[in-house]
Amino acid sequence: MERSAIVLVSNSLNESSEDSAFLELNGKPLIDYVVNVVKAFTDEVIIVTNSQKDTEKYSKVVSSGVKFVANQKDSKSPLAQVLTGFEAAKGEYSLVLPSGSAFVSEEISSLLFELCVGKAAVIPRWTNQEIEALHAVYNTQLALEASRAALVEGEAEMEGMVEKLRGVRYLSTMVIEQIDPDFKSFLVVKGPADLKKALAIRKPKPQKTRKSKR
Repeated sequence: MERSAIVLVSNSLNESSEDSAFLELNGKPLIDYVVNVVKAFTDEVIIVTNSQKDTEKYSKVVSSGVKFVANQKDSKSPLAQVLTGFEAAKGEYSLVLPSGSAFVSEEISSLLFELCVGKAAVIPRWTNQEIEALHAVYNTQLALEASRAALVEGEAEMEGMVEKLRGVRYLSTMVIEQIDPDFKSFLVVKGPADLKKALAIRKPKPQKTRKSKR
């Protein structure tokens, strides 16, 4: 197996909206929408929750063929969650995404997978040097080892793990801009306000009518 997708369902991403994954996009829960998109270009989809209770809740709205794993670690941080995902993943490379990734792009994700061959990770990076560690592809085994080491040292964020990786390829957002001019692939829906923004983006733009010449 080559490609895994690790989808993080975490209240820490949005403490004010516990059930943001249940917000509907295109008539179905957002989490199911995201899962169905990534299924098209990965070999397995793993959904990481923070408890068995959450697993039971989300499994009721997600289509079949998905593996659920609950983070049993003391830390409920993004790093602990992603480590849980790496431990369960069977693919050589793993795409990491928040469950609210309403505009996850097959084209961009496939590019990240392709560029990750022979590398520890491919991570989008903005011109101000900030990185999108939760919209990236990792060599599963290398990232697993780095995540464990970072967690032992008390790290909670993905950046702590990334710093331990050797052979990271950073993909400039200027490249991604050629595919996604509005960078909507980085939008994470965390509540109703974000969903409203996502729906506005998805709404077809009215075509300009040409005036007839007389």
